[in-house]
Amino acid sequence: MLPLNKNKIINDPVYGFLTIPSALVYDIIQHPYFQRLRRIRQLGLSEVVYPGATHTRFHHALGALNLMVTAIETLRSKGVSITDDEAEAAWLAILLHDVGHGPYSHTLEHTLIEGVSHEHISMLIMQRLNRQFGGQLDLAIRIFKGEYHEKPFLSQLVSGQLDMDRLDYLQRDSFYTGVSEGVVGGDRIINMLNVKDGQLVVEEKGIYSVEKFIVARRLMYWQVYLHKTAVAADELLIAILQRARDVAAGSAALGSYHPLMHFLGKTISEDRFDEESLDLFVLLDDHDIMTAVKSWQFHEDKVLSTLSEAMLQRMLPKIVVQNKAINQAVIDDYQAKTIQRFPFIKPEELKYFLRTGLLDNLAYKPQKGGIHILQKDGTVADAASISDNHNLNALSETVTKYFITYWP
Repeated sequence: MLPLNKNKIINDPVYGFLTIPSALVYDIIQHPYFQRLRRIRQLGLSEVVYPGATHTRFHHALGALNLMVTAIETLRSKGVSITDDEAEAAWLAILLHDVGHGPYSHTLEHTLIEGVSHEHISMLIMQRLNRQFGGQLDLAIRIFKGEYHEKPFLSQLVSGQLDMDRLDYLQRDSFYTGVSEGVVGGDRIINMLNVKDGQLVVEEKGIYSVEKFIVARRLMYWQVYLHKTAVAADELLIAILQRARDVAAGSAALGSYHPLMHFLGKTISEDRFDEESLDLFVLLDDHDIMTAVKSWQFHEDKVLSTLSEAMLQRMLPKIVVQNKAINQAVIDDYQAKTIQRFPFIKPEELKYFLRTGLLDNLAYKPQKGGIHILQKDGTVADAASISDNHNLNALSETVTKYFITYWP
């Protein structure tokens, strides 16, 4: 039984009323490290395309927790042995799976802190929380790292091709963007979950829901996560941070507060992400970045101020997305037009205004464990191999597109 002061009900627009399953989960939710997620946008800058996409990592983490609670109940109802300690550890692992995200989530993941993934930072934060809570997260950390070999299905519920993370973000991002292609049969899929030889499986009658889930991922990537206008906005913000780092390296004052300057002033790799870096990282959120951009629009560096003003006024660069690599003649033409529009730009500064890159869309990765279907005869097969939807094999191949952002 939860103490009365921790027995809370959360009204979630996607699932309705959510309950907090344990006192420890409540205490973790109340912790400043987790509360910071209220100030981290789930979809980065996607709101420049979908105005409703202002939901946060906090929303997503609670939603994923709710799905994990339901999944554990479902598996237990089918005779799968899951102790109370294991259930709580699985709840904590999914609750904290994104706690290491930095400002604007994936948009700035490898820009603000180069070479350090949010998963690595999540692990560092979980380890620190574990020390603060007297080792009560030991099992959650093993599950998060995929090291609880006694019952590997618990780790698969946290991170796999069909996990509670993906089930929530597809439904949640669909709800807040209004893009209906992300609607999947989450309840149906969870009800069809089972365990075979310690591995997570979906009962055969849930195959069509699994197919829809995989197709939804492909469509949501093109329509939301890799929407060309959102990519243009992402590239603009990335260019701003890169220019700010270069300005700082030139000893020019940026007027930003210490935690942000700590990461702009040096290159930090995983082996250099020390306790001080973690102390400062957990102070950063979206507000710090946009406050800095608002300040930089008046900076003496013309490149930084121009880019910052463009971001604040939603004067985004144009973007071309195509199936083939961008021709060098096209790049040269855009460079000439960019210099004509911004005559103060030096040749070495074109990289902030003219940006090229790749967009990769891979909806399903059988080689990463796949989605296992438990057939009526008791055998297990990969979803793509037994589906009569031949598109699933195509969805397991990466589609790559090329883009260039430019200023006409």
